[in-house]
Amino acid sequence: MENYQSYLDPQTLASVEGLDLQARLLVEGYVAGMHPSPYHGFSVEFAEHREYVPGDDVRHVDWKVWSKTDKLYLKQYEEETNLLLYLLLDTSESMAYAAEGRVSKFKYAQFVVAALAYLVLQQQDSVGLALFDDAVRRYLKPAGQPSHLKEVIHLLDVTPARDKSDLGAVLHDLSERFKKRGVVAIFSDLLDDPTKVLAGLKHFRHRRHEVVVFHVLDPDEVDFPFRDPTLFLGMEGLPDVAADPVALGAAYRKEVAAYLDALKKGCRMIDIDYVPLRTDQPLDLALSAYLAARASRTR
Repeated sequence: MENYQSYLDPQTLASVEGLDLQARLLVEGYVAGMHPSPYHGFSVEFAEHREYVPGDDVRHVDWKVWSKTDKLYLKQYEEETNLLLYLLLDTSESMAYAAEGRVSKFKYAQFVVAALAYLVLQQQDSVGLALFDDAVRRYLKPAGQPSHLKEVIHLLDVTPARDKSDLGAVLHDLSERFKKRGVVAIFSDLLDDPTKVLAGLKHFRHRRHEVVVFHVLDPDEVDFPFRDPTLFLGMEGLPDVAADPVALGAAYRKEVAAYLDALKKGCRMIDIDYVPLRTDQPLDLALSAYLAARASRTR
């Protein structure tokens, strides 16, 4: 088998023509290292249980669960629990940031979104896509046919990262639009008031969706490695700032740590998977984190 691991580096993938090809290479590279069969067992991860009620067929009782809990639960089989994945991608201007020598947060997120869409459609499950900044700009309704991937890729290709963000308002909007319960995967730098972000996420949970937050950041935004006096360019309407990074570095890192901690704790309190992604991180780890979180929840 061709060594796809070489394609999992973000810089390498960025040089490959065609986001659909990049998605395929990323998925094939991931599964080559994780399982001999690319898609075997993926849908099984999403099987569920429900409580037994009088009249149910006892052949579907999970006796292992009964032996541990003394309660009767029925197995929900794959054909009863097809996956519906909503992919939400932040296209605000801050997502275009890229430190020298790295891909932008937006491009990195595009890779993972395309790969997850490819993987789920190969499973014959359904994928929808929403692109947003301070409002929902593009929305592709969920579908499960293989040709749907072309529509997903097209929207990713033609939508630039620009304009302001209002993540809280967008999450409230989309939580009302999504009528059928599914898995909501959000890709964003979350550069907004954590209280508003968490309120929007809570709305999805109130409507009984499962939620995975992929927090996409450039390492420079967390580590703040700058040393020389620097003019920091404002994004999303904010003014430019001239500053001495050494003088403010410690305070900056403290604020960022508090902000990240608030998001992590807030997600944990409402039973949401929080998956940090750094743009210097191998892309296969993004898929691993997502699938591991899903598997651990269903188990």
